[in-house]
Amino acid sequence: MGQIYERELYLKKLRGFYKDNEMIKVITGIKRCGKTFLLRTIIEELKEKGVSDKDIIYIRLDVPPYNNLTLSEQLDNLIKESITDHDFKYLFIDEVQNVKDFEKVIDGYRALGNMSIFITGSNSYLLSGELVTKLTGRKIEIEVFPLNFYEYIEMKKFFGRDINNNIYLEFENYVRNGGFPGSINYENDEDRRRYTENILDDIFNKDIKVNEKIKSTETFRNIETFIINNFGTMISASSIKKYYKSKNINIDIRTINRYINILENAKIIYPCDTFDIKSKMVLNRERKYYLADTSIYFAFNTDNRINYGSVLENILHNYLLSKDYHLSVGKIGKLECDFIARKGIDNYYYIQVSKNIEDYKTSAREYRPFYEIKDMYPRYLFLLDFIFKKNVDGINNANIVDFMYNNEELK
Repeated sequence: MGQIYERELYLKKLRGFYKDNEMIKVITGIKRCGKTFLLRTIIEELKEKGVSDKDIIYIRLDVPPYNNLTLSEQLDNLIKESITDHDFKYLFIDEVQNVKDFEKVIDGYRALGNMSIFITGSNSYLLSGELVTKLTGRKIEIEVFPLNFYEYIEMKKFFGRDINNNIYLEFENYVRNGGFPGSINYENDEDRRRYTENILDDIFNKDIKVNEKIKSTETFRNIETFIINNFGTMISASSIKKYYKSKNINIDIRTINRYINILENAKIIYPCDTFDIKSKMVLNRERKYYLADTSIYFAFNTDNRINYGSVLENILHNYLLSKDYHLSVGKIGKLECDFIARKGIDNYYYIQVSKNIEDYKTSAREYRPFYEIKDMYPRYLFLLDFIFKKNVDGINNANIVDFMYNNEELK
């Protein structure tokens, strides 16, 4: 087995459950975000702790010889054949959603009480239907994202890849090329763009077309393209319908909502609900969508220029999600706070994101929502600019690149 970059961000969430025979460890995330290598890292750690090869069962269902294994009976027989004695076992099944009714097999082996089970999947169907019903209170879900900026730098160091001495220029490379771990194996931007294109094609052809009834590929692609091109902006099914109606394309609202849900399930996009700070209610009319990786936008578009407003929000959004913050968009009357971040019970933060505040108009716009919020929870303004004044009226000004490069948390 070759060298593996250890993603400590996720390993530390799982280590306490390595030998837990009651909780099934469910690892989800977009295709090629690193779930397989996370499993391999766990296996290596178990071996270092003295676990024998005979007690580790690893089944990868997306490559030969098991990529055509689709029935629960086949999976059950394969597991049985791999068990040679009554010692405690560790079962790892990669891309388990490829097997119909896999949850019956998983729950059966969990009930035996002599096995720690890890499963991965590339879409939300992994946690739908019978699995949720059967495993209520008996599972821990870990969502894996493509590399955040800190991991991106550390992985390049680990494999001896070139890193720009100017970390802010390296951040621009990260924005365009993204954080899919496999992309660092390619030398030029065009190859990296094609790599991301290949991931998206793979998701559509192997997951979406197989699991969903897409009546019109063109309509699905239209909706996918609209959301990807408008990531980080307020979107509703009605606004999408209105846009395409102006192009003399009529799409039913129910179809739009269904296709958006498919994109969410495939982990290509992540919804961010709107929360009204005054009424303390979630607003259902509109929400923002962020991409699993910013390289997805550049794979869809030939224009390589960076719209820093949406891009910085997207990268910070994913960075904070990977660290288990819950995010929503804040509404205060007609004003918007880019993010409300929550972690635990009492950790609550208000966040604005901007490329810079070099003029009075921009500065006033970014600070204004903070002054309208009446409680005293911490406030952050993340900027791409160098920060000369760290604190303004109790508002923390922070350089977004430095924050992620140093692997920091909100305080």
